[in-house]
Amino acid sequence: MQVEPQRDSLQKSSAAVPGALPPGTMQRTLAIIMGGGAGTRLFPLTKDRAKPAVPLGGKYRIVDIPISNCLNSGLRSIYVLTQFNSMSLHRHIQASYKFDNFSRSFVDILAAQQTPAGSQWYQGTADAVRQNMRYFLERPYDFYLILSGDQLYRMDFRELLHQHIRSGADITLATKPVHRDEVSELGIMQSGVDRRITRFVEKPADEMVLGEMRMSRELLDAIGSIEEGDLYQASMGIYVFNRQVLIECLENDLADFGKDVIPNAFKDRHVSAFIYQGYWEDIGTIRAFYKANLDLTDIVPEYSFFEPDAPIYTHPRFLPGSKINGATLRQAIIADGCIISDAHLERCVVGIRSIIQSGATIRDTIVMGADYFQLDSAGEPGGLPIGIGRNCVIERTIIDKNARIGDGVVISPEGKPANVDAEKYFVRDGIVVIPKNAVIPAGFWI
Repeated sequence: MQVEPQRDSLQKSSAAVPGALPPGTMQRTLAIIMGGGAGTRLFPLTKDRAKPAVPLGGKYRIVDIPISNCLNSGLRSIYVLTQFNSMSLHRHIQASYKFDNFSRSFVDILAAQQTPAGSQWYQGTADAVRQNMRYFLERPYDFYLILSGDQLYRMDFRELLHQHIRSGADITLATKPVHRDEVSELGIMQSGVDRRITRFVEKPADEMVLGEMRMSRELLDAIGSIEEGDLYQASMGIYVFNRQVLIECLENDLADFGKDVIPNAFKDRHVSAFIYQGYWEDIGTIRAFYKANLDLTDIVPEYSFFEPDAPIYTHPRFLPGSKINGATLRQAIIADGCIISDAHLERCVVGIRSIIQSGATIRDTIVMGADYFQLDSAGEPGGLPIGIGRNCVIERTIIDKNARIGDGVVISPEGKPANVDAEKYFVRDGIVVIPKNAVIPAGFWI
């Protein structure tokens, strides 16, 4: 039997250990998590919920990743910015992150709102921060850590802040070395061995530019990289700003940090790169989200939730242990409160309160589960209970919460176009998505 090896709970980057941080640094740092976008790339999972509230790994939500990274790094002042379908996100954060009355710690949501200063929706990441600056400046924070709300990674932000302070930078960006075939979808930075960023190109394609932007051998040696081939520094969408620098950088109408504010700052600011070499995945698209979830079922996954020194926090639900009635399971993650009866599951993530009836065969599929237990299906839509019925065959599918799938249903993307909008289902990037609260009648073929 293979056992997942012990590894350092916080994957190491090229920065020094955080022991030399000045006292009180984490208390003087505010974390701002960007979750305000419409999440169109994750539709239909974002049809009824904000992108950070999309379920992940069976029992978590996407927003739990950046919040847990903050808490594990000693950061206790956290705002989450959102504006679309924010109800479920509000409910999750209020139920999950509570501190005692004698602490200044908080995890709060700031939704887009009308004020005397303006009534516009957030126009981009920088505009979202600009519209909420009055809240961010209420306390004497010296540093502002701005994070993306749709990434899967584990990082000790103390290392990032340590380098930021030691280098004397005005702004520090987290970057990750990537290969040539990945640069077309990313913003690429160029820096010397001193980590000072001198150039930025959004999604470069020109071969001459690519030749100029690749990481030098000296820089790769400095970070201890032994990878072969050309590597490039991709922006991770993680930034640290000094207080006054953030104020001055937003005294304009620039809408986005990555596309506008950061490239504009190179002219007269010291912008530094924090080069991170651990696991990092942008899960803002259906294909990336699907792959990242199923990769968790690998015997030794690249990203693991089994890290005792850096746990991922979420809503404590006090559900009963899952009940397995003679099922065959291979590389499956089964969350709490499930009942699985004589089914065959292969490479699946099964979310909370999932009910899977006998004879079902499910492969390469994410089952998100249910928001509540259903004891009686009488009078329910289609006369079906929540869950997956008998003798179903399902593969390469994402089944959102509270779906009702009747007996004998067959679901597969085989033979379908890469993108389809149908009455009862969607296909995105070659993956079938059954939306939240969907009803699929018995014997239906997709």
